[in-house]
Amino acid sequence: MTSGKKTEKYKLILDAAVKVFAAHGFHKAQVSKIAKEAGVADGTIYLYFKNKEDILICLFKEKLGELVEKFHLSIEQTTNAKDALRRVCEIHYGELEAQVDLAFVTQIELRQSSLELRKEIGKAVKPYIVLIEQLLLQGMEEKLFRQDLDVKLVRQLLFGGLDEVVTSWLIAGRKYSLSAQIEGTINFYLNGIKA
Repeated sequence: MTSGKKTEKYKLILDAAVKVFAAHGFHKAQVSKIAKEAGVADGTIYLYFKNKEDILICLFKEKLGELVEKFHLSIEQTTNAKDALRRVCEIHYGELEAQVDLAFVTQIELRQSSLELRKEIGKAVKPYIVLIEQLLLQGMEEKLFRQDLDVKLVRQLLFGGLDEVVTSWLIAGRKYSLSAQIEGTINFYLNGIKA
């Protein structure tokens, strides 16, 4: 089996897992359903993943890794930390609004998983938190953000706020545009941290 075929099947399985976890919930999802959705034999799953929990952890690593990569590419085009934080918010809301199944898995299923599983997924979230921290420090250096910021606290508040807005949007049945919340969100945070 070539590396390209391995990568292709790995991605097929992860994409199928997003759909199955979103439709049935993590606990009710069966590996056989994921295999069927991916168009592979049940045993093929175990060539790539140890178990269902491993699929969820890898899914978070892959999808959040892709998101963080988009953040980095986008903020390279910005001129300051304020613009960079705006881009992070735009991408966060835009990507999850466009990928509703992924939003359900990342926002709803994570909260229902075991503490051990949440710890593993927390490791996948860390690069995102670190990116926010770097942008806060950059904004302080640029004299755009208050010098007395508790950076560790503010990074959690920023991430947690974005996270909660997406969760509320899902729970409300997606009756409004998530992307329409960008200005209100970013203005709230920037007003709180501006120099």
